[in-house]
Amino acid sequence: MNDFRALMLFFIGGLLLLSGCDSNDIIDTNMSFPARNWNYSNKVKAIVEIRDASKPVSIYFKLRHTSDYRYSNVFVLFHLSGGVLGKQSRRYEYRLAQPDGQWNGSGSGNLYTYAFPLLTHYKFPAAGKYALEIEQNMRDNPLREVSDAGIKMVQLEQ
Repeated sequence: MNDFRALMLFFIGGLLLLSGCDSNDIIDTNMSFPARNWNYSNKVKAIVEIRDASKPVSIYFKLRHTSDYRYSNVFVLFHLSGGVLGKQSRRYEYRLAQPDGQWNGSGSGNLYTYAFPLLTHYKFPAAGKYALEIEQNMRDNPLREVSDAGIKMVQLEQ
């Protein structure tokens, strides 16, 4: 019985330590694509509520693809809407590989992972709810060998 108590205390202590960690992540979403095919209609979406517009955030586009991905880059459209913003859209191009074909992302097996900046040190114009949306903007539909994509927003210290 003493081993069981020790194990339970260890487990509970670990949970308390983890719950005490102050994470600056406001949102961290991922969307998996069936058969690793990212269609135009598969838009990655997130809704965020901004309580204090004076605090800056950074927003990232997350991507994972296989080594069979055909291109050295990816184009995406980022849409931000809500509040007094209306709807703002911007097109981004991100380099995934070096000229020699080496992938830039961190690899694990056959998957390569990236986190690209969309907006850094951004301040929302006012408190309220905002919609963030990313869609692939390549010529191929579907874009093959993309396993998932996501959005991450981090609260920054002023």
